[in-house]
Amino acid sequence: EGKLIIFSVLSAKAIRDYIYTFVSRTNTCGELRSAHVGQKVTLYGWVQYQRQGLFLVLRDFHGLTQVIIPQDEVSGHSHVKELLSNAPVESVVRVTGTVSPRPLGQQNPKMPTGDIEVKAETAEILNSCKKLPFEIKDFIKKSEALRMQYRYLDLRSSRLQANLRLRSGVVMRMREYLCNLHGEGLLAGAKEFLVPSREAGKFYSLPQSPQQFKQLLMIGGLDRYFQVARCYRDEGSRPDRQPEFTQIDIEMSFVDQAGIQRLIEGLLQHSWPEDRGSIVTPFPSMTYEEALAEYGTDKPDTRFGMKIVDISDVLRGSNIHFVQNALSYPHGSIRAICIPQGMRYLTNKDLESLKESAKSQFNQCSALGALRLLSADLLEAAGLTLRDPTAFHFLWVVDFPLFLPKAENPTELESAHHPFTAPHPSDASLLYSDPTKVRSQHYDLVLNGNEVGGGSIRIHSAEQQRFVLEKVLKEDSEVLSHLIEALEFGAPPHGGIALGKLLFLLNS
Repeated sequence: EGKLIIFSVLSAKAIRDYIYTFVSRTNTCGELRSAHVGQKVTLYGWVQYQRQGLFLVLRDFHGLTQVIIPQDEVSGHSHVKELLSNAPVESVVRVTGTVSPRPLGQQNPKMPTGDIEVKAETAEILNSCKKLPFEIKDFIKKSEALRMQYRYLDLRSSRLQANLRLRSGVVMRMREYLCNLHGEGLLAGAKEFLVPSREAGKFYSLPQSPQQFKQLLMIGGLDRYFQVARCYRDEGSRPDRQPEFTQIDIEMSFVDQAGIQRLIEGLLQHSWPEDRGSIVTPFPSMTYEEALAEYGTDKPDTRFGMKIVDISDVLRGSNIHFVQNALSYPHGSIRAICIPQGMRYLTNKDLESLKESAKSQFNQCSALGALRLLSADLLEAAGLTLRDPTAFHFLWVVDFPLFLPKAENPTELESAHHPFTAPHPSDASLLYSDPTKVRSQHYDLVLNGNEVGGGSIRIHSAEQQRFVLEKVLKEDSEVLSHLIEALEFGAPPHGGIALGKLLFLLNS
């Protein structure tokens, strides 16, 4: 512990010098600048490129450095020339030499190390590379199957390494924000581990952060908890779903919905990558009902308009039979979306595509929302830009229903979020008289039409939790008797949130 405290106050240079006492290189391939001219350095890396025995580009995780291959016949240089000139691309080499300024006019402003080069004096091939299954270049197209087969080679690409650096940097700043800036009583969660069974070849995995265990931590008086967890889910191969993702999970006592939202806004603002621009807080908020009415989805993409509008009053006097039939129902309405410049950009084939989509989703509440997104796809495919790919539009969606009818049996109810979600304070009495009308304290964070986080304030009353399970959901409360009993022992008001898809969207 004492060593860690001493280490934390060392200067950046001292830390760097301390780290390099454990490795035989003097510098990385990404750090040499004009200030290093004249210094003798030792670099390790992969041969990214070699040109006619004159120079090569050496690469490691930190960047690129140009190495000049000696052409004179000074003792030992002919051996270095032959060795470096014949080293296959992607071979691992060690090079020792002197940092020199590049000749006037030959600087490369696109490379951070573009003002210097290293004149090689000694070199060694540490591992020669055989013929590669594909070139390690971002612009080279390779099949997904081939990339997965040689994932360790694919990871050498600058794009994937940039994704890893971005992910690491964001998570690091999130930990800094939650531990150092809001760290009083904040507890980091434990890692998941596998448990062997007595049956050969089989094991089971303990859940990383089940809802009830987080609540038990709060009941235990730990006040605050967070965990950066690797999660696995059996998802299909849809573009917005991944079987594996990283999630930051937070639970807090004595907090309300507004407090959690402020925490998350501050967390994202603190950890947001600088090269992605700034984000403005507080994020706008929209109710679940507003989202469905205007966008046809509970995760609206607000980067473009084309909102759903109610045109019932306009058509109420028409003699169109199906219109009048729709309006005759108790809550019947006619809704539409206006497609800007649709006549100019959409072809007959596009209109047929929209028609088929409408047919396939007939009688679904989300049909217009899907048509809105499909219309945007078709317009952008035709050359009209609607959604800025560099823009990040965050949105809180709130006031979800606490319960929804079951798809397989609409006369029964199920939890819209999970059965531990607390009802909206204004609707608490409705829980006992008309649960279908109860709003919840469930909130989702939406980014560019994707749900990137979700959470809720939890039920902290044992009586209320038992009523929800037994009377509303018709579940056997004995399964959760341990949680209900714990709620009887002075459970504090508490709530939480989990952010899941954010890193995926930043990398995509």
